[in-house]
Amino acid sequence: MFDVFGSVKGLLKLDQVCIDNNIFRMHYKATVIILIAFSLLVTSRQYIGDPIDCIVDDIPLNVMDTYCWIYSTFTVPDRLTGITGRDVVQPGVASHVDGQDDIKYHKYYQWVCFVLFFQAILFYIPRYLWKSWEGGRIKMLVLDLNHPVVDDQNKNERKKILVDYFAENLNRHNFYAVRFFICEALNFVNVIGQIYFMDFFLDGEFSTYGSDVLKFTEMEPDERVDPMARVFPKVTKCTFHKYGPSGSVQKFDGLCVLPLNIVNEKIYVFLWFWFIILSVLSGLSLLYRIAVVIGPKVRLLLLRARSRLSSHNDIKNITDKCQIGDWFVLYQLGKNIDPLIYKEVIADLAAKLEGKDIV
Repeated sequence: MFDVFGSVKGLLKLDQVCIDNNIFRMHYKATVIILIAFSLLVTSRQYIGDPIDCIVDDIPLNVMDTYCWIYSTFTVPDRLTGITGRDVVQPGVASHVDGQDDIKYHKYYQWVCFVLFFQAILFYIPRYLWKSWEGGRIKMLVLDLNHPVVDDQNKNERKKILVDYFAENLNRHNFYAVRFFICEALNFVNVIGQIYFMDFFLDGEFSTYGSDVLKFTEMEPDERVDPMARVFPKVTKCTFHKYGPSGSVQKFDGLCVLPLNIVNEKIYVFLWFWFIILSVLSGLSLLYRIAVVIGPKVRLLLLRARSRLSSHNDIKNITDKCQIGDWFVLYQLGKNIDPLIYKEVIADLAAKLEGKDIV
């Protein structure tokens, strides 16, 4: 199992310098790891076996397996209850009449691994954009002040460089901050779009999939239809067409077992809950960001919370002179610089902005 998931372990490494926030990391780290791991899992035959096994008379099994995998299988939605009187039958594969009973074809399963990997790429795009736009600015400004042990001479030199940079580039960071806000909005748009995309991929079944699974356990056995069996049937039917000696078409009705759907149904239940939680958190994060942009007092309170050791007067003097971009860079630095050193940076910056001599 470690061989399957070992290829994604590189995504688990922690960045030395933080240039985003926890919600952002849930998109490009947690979600990307989950999707790639699931994509690898559904392609691992040593744990699942053959993705499809079909049984039919007079047709070689390997031919039937390949045919049904390529051209899809089907179930009968009206037979999904799985219970007929006292006799238990396999859900979805009871006898049916062509042209009278509705048939639902299942073509998605050969695309699941590719779709999951494609979704992982989409979740990483905002991170890629932000990393390209950010250009290592925060890492450059930190100047190794994120280490608690720094000799006084180097610390004072680095602090002076940082304070001088802010004083000389005051009110020039707005575009930097706006690009990050755009990436945050892209994260929210992406996760909502992914929910609709998976709903389209599963023929309109994903949007209510998780809630249907929860409701399923509360229904009466004679009435309930397992949503996991409806969306990801474990046993399906497949019709093989073969030309006879006289040229007439012979139809062979086969029964197919899909072991892969045992994994798929659990994957998509987890993804339903994960995407719902992620979309709610991303929406709340956008509301928080709007409050930060339009509320100077909110920025003041947040900077005070980030620099608890600093004087409130120093922080107020800085925020009064800073625009949203300056505040954003200063707040990001507070995540990376050691708290004691950050306190000194705030004090020196406040003095610099007021025209006082820095001690």
